Amino acid sequence: MTQQIDQQTAGSEQWRALAQQLRADSIRSSTGANSGHPTSSMSAADLIAVLMSKYLTYDFDEPTNPNNDHLIFSKGHASPLLYSAYKAAGAITDEELMTFREFHSRLQGHPTPQIPWVDVATGSLGQGLPIGVGVALAGKYLDKLPYRVWVLCGDSEMAEGSMWEAFQHASFYKLDNLIAILDMNRLGQTRETMEGWNGDHYASRAEAFGWHAIQIDGHDPEAIDRAYAEALEQTDTPTLIVAKTKKGYGVSFLEDKDGMHGKPVTADREEAALEELGGTNDLVVAVQKPDQGSGETFTAGLTGELALPTWEVGDEEATRGAYGAALKALGAAREDVVALDGEVSNSTYSQEFAKEYPDRYFEMFIAEQQMVSAAVGMSVRHRVAFASSFAAFLSRAYDFIRMAAISRANIRLSGSHAGVSIGEDGPSQMALEDIAMMRAVHGSTVLQPCDANQTAHLVAQMADTEGIVFLRTLRPKTPVIYGPDEEFHIGGSKVVRSSDEDEVTVVASGITVHNAMRAADELHSEGIAVRLIDAYSIKPIDAETLHAAAEATGGRVVVAEDHWPEGGLGEAVLSALSERGGALKFEHLAVNIMPGSGKSEELMDAAGISANHIADAVRSLRNG
Repeated sequence: MTQQIDQQTAGSEQWRALAQQLRADSIRSSTGANSGHPTSSMSAADLIAVLMSKYLTYDFDEPTNPNNDHLIFSKGHASPLLYSAYKAAGAITDEELMTFREFHSRLQGHPTPQIPWVDVATGSLGQGLPIGVGVALAGKYLDKLPYRVWVLCGDSEMAEGSMWEAFQHASFYKLDNLIAILDMNRLGQTRETMEGWNGDHYASRAEAFGWHAIQIDGHDPEAIDRAYAEALEQTDTPTLIVAKTKKGYGVSFLEDKDGMHGKPVTADREEAALEELGGTNDLVVAVQKPDQGSGETFTAGLTGELALPTWEVGDEEATRGAYGAALKALGAAREDVVALDGEVSNSTYSQEFAKEYPDRYFEMFIAEQQMVSAAVGMSVRHRVAFASSFAAFLSRAYDFIRMAAISRANIRLSGSHAGVSIGEDGPSQMALEDIAMMRAVHGSTVLQPCDANQTAHLVAQMADTEGIVFLRTLRPKTPVIYGPDEEFHIGGSKVVRSSDEDEVTVVASGITVHNAMRAADELHSEGIAVRLIDAYSIKPIDAETLHAAAEATGGRVVVAEDHWPEGGLGEAVLSALSERGGALKFEHLAVNIMPGSGKSEELMDAAGISANHIADAVRSLRNG
């Protein structure tokens, strides 16, 4: 017989019964799948039972309700517990619960937003809490709505530096709407965690970061209840609840047993495990729905005229400077646009937005993982987040970018200081693998403009482009070669030079467009005509224009890029050209040395991508 638990009737007896049901269902679903993490789910069952039946406010019938709380399982491997909670809330059926980890089931091994009540994909540990910081930032400073962000953390992931980036930023921004629940069950995948059950260490560290910390027995529902109530009383301070638990709690042959991580209960022992838990129940939780507020607190899309900055042909401006000016203009026309930076805003030029719209700018300091996570969290709340740093430093956050794609997040990343053209700073600051990195992200868009007007137009389009969008900008000023009214679209390119006598096609992007233009001038004086393509959209790439150019020039193609040879523009062009086959004579100019410090022109020449090298490659193909 179905029994309903609601906020008015919930108490210790009901919480314990619900926790046992969550444990039983975690076992049943993972045993049915013959894979999964039931013991990691069982340790946190009491924590979730109390949360769901008394503190969480969420309308499962309307997951897009802006007033809903947010529940993030940072320990995403505890998905059997999350799905069992969904069943208890009446959101899914028992039949669906038992499709856990099956092909085509939305109940995957780790949660993803394919499920409407899941905000973000988790499973790569150390990401749920940083993303929770982003959602909480949106709640407190942008939405200004009373929803709370509850994040269930595992003790193993507390070894990740990204967790402590989150602790720092949550305290700095006074996120009293953020409650982290640490399931301190002592056992990791292969051994005991560094801290074991030393709750004092976790609590004192949190307090040192400026958090309010509470230590409890994570299997005592009344203590959990008191801790949640205390957390909600905090002002301008995030809360960490350190809950001492036991992995596999409630089943004697699983409880606190090493070596059981990620191992389901075998079918022959399932009945015994369920019997220890009191069998199976059909409890339904009436999760409290949020108060009906006024709905979204902002308007998506254009709310005013978008007046992009413009430059005259022949002017000089760095594309990073054009990015900042265009972002500022976008902020004037769209109240849903927000900006984040990794404490280099005077180099990326996001400072232009920060000065004009300080309430929509968030400083993430030198914490690129937190910066990307915060952007993902803000995208959960439908903000158009632009995050910027040196492109080289985004490699530190690559796993977070990869997971953002799995989360189906819409974020815009601007990476400045691309390639050897940055000059004297040297190789530690030079992005030379960023195009390859970003091209490999599922559904990503990769853009590299060569002048200011092109940059501005692309920044405007980024705002409405779904998925992970990466804009690669340059440090040095470059000549403006396109007029203010020139049109650019993602997936396109520009034919900069063209004639019926073209003998070789040169494909370039960013700084090498300007090098290629100088090479074309030199070659023209020798009677050699080249077709020059500005491939500003690297992914998706303009395959039609590339095919037409290659065919017109007898299959002779030179690609020049300020990037390592692997995975960049050259391989994108080759991939596009290979789709139709045909004869191809190909020269790929890319950075072929480990660079050092020097002037931009010196470094590009030493790397083999200067105008002289491009001209030589054209001559070689023409005469070969």
